[in-house]
Amino acid sequence: MPGGKLLAVVGPTAVGKSDVGVRLAQLLDGEVVSADSMQVYRGLDIGTGKLPPEERGGVPHHLIDVVEPEESFSAAEYERLALAAIAGIQERRRLPVLVGGTGLYYRVVVRRYLFAGPGADPELRARLAAEAAAHGPEELHRRLAVVDRLAAQRIHPHDLRRIIRALEVYTLTGVPISAQQNAPAEPRFDLVAIGLTAPRDVLYARIERRVDQMMQRGLLEEVRALVARGLESWLTSVQALGYKEFFPHLRGEEELSSAVTRLKQETRRYAKRQLTWFRREPEVRWVSREAYPDDGALAEQIAEWAEGVWRSLPNA
Repeated sequence: MPGGKLLAVVGPTAVGKSDVGVRLAQLLDGEVVSADSMQVYRGLDIGTGKLPPEERGGVPHHLIDVVEPEESFSAAEYERLALAAIAGIQERRRLPVLVGGTGLYYRVVVRRYLFAGPGADPELRARLAAEAAAHGPEELHRRLAVVDRLAAQRIHPHDLRRIIRALEVYTLTGVPISAQQNAPAEPRFDLVAIGLTAPRDVLYARIERRVDQMMQRGLLEEVRALVARGLESWLTSVQALGYKEFFPHLRGEEELSSAVTRLKQETRRYAKRQLTWFRREPEVRWVSREAYPDDGALAEQIAEWAEGVWRSLPNA
C-alpha cells in the first residue's frame, strides 16, 4: 500500500524544477520520479527538456524513456508505474522525489484520483483523431462541450488526447467522464509538496532562453527525425509542446522564425495553465526562485522544511 515520505517539486515549465530536484535528491539520499507526461517517450529529449544523463548528478531517474512515441500511454499506466517506482525507492530506504509539471500525473500519484473507466477503443480513437486532423481539435472540443460541459471547461481546446478520451468515455458508457471521476482524496503519502515560481517577467525570460537553447541543441533536427519515422501529427507524443509547432515549417508553409515565436507564446500559455492547476492543490507550498541566490541554497531550504515536517509527524 502507498505511504511513507514523498517530496514533490512542481510548478510551471522552465522554472528550474529538474535541477532543484536533483539537488534535493543528493541532499536527502533520494531518487527522482518524473511527473512529466511527455518525458515518458523515447526520442523526445530536447523538446521535453529532459536532463541529459550527465546532468543528473548521479541520481537515478524513473519514468523517463518508458515507451516509444508510437505507443499510447495513459495516466492510469503512469500511476501504476510511478507507484511501483516509489515503492522500490522506499524499499531501498531512499526518498522518492516527484518532479514535474504535469498536474494530472502529480494528482494520480499523491491521491486516489483515477476512475476505472472503459478500456481504450482503438477504432473509435482513430476515427476521432481523423476528424480532428480534418477539422481541427477545436471541433471535437465543441462536441465535447455539448455532452460534458464540465469536462470541456477543464480541458484545453488543443489538448487532443484528453478530448478524445472524454468523448470516448461518453460514447462507450453514455455517462460524462466528469461524472465518473472521483473527487481528489487526502494525500496517500507523508507528503511535502513545493511549488516553484518566479515573477512573470522572470519566468517569461527563462522560457525565452530555454527555447533558444533548445534550438541551439538541435530541436528542429529532433522534430525532423520524428517526422522521418512516419509519426502522424495526431499522436499524443508529437502533439507535445515543442514539436507540433514545427510541422508547418517542415511542410514549407512558414518561416522557422514564426515557428519559434509561436513556441515561445504557447509555452507561456502552458506555464499559466500549470500555475492554475497547481494552485488548486491545497498542500503545495509556493516558493519564489528569486528569493534564493542559487539552486543549492533553495534546495537546502526545502530540505530543511521537509525534514521539519516529517520530524513533527506522530510516527516519526
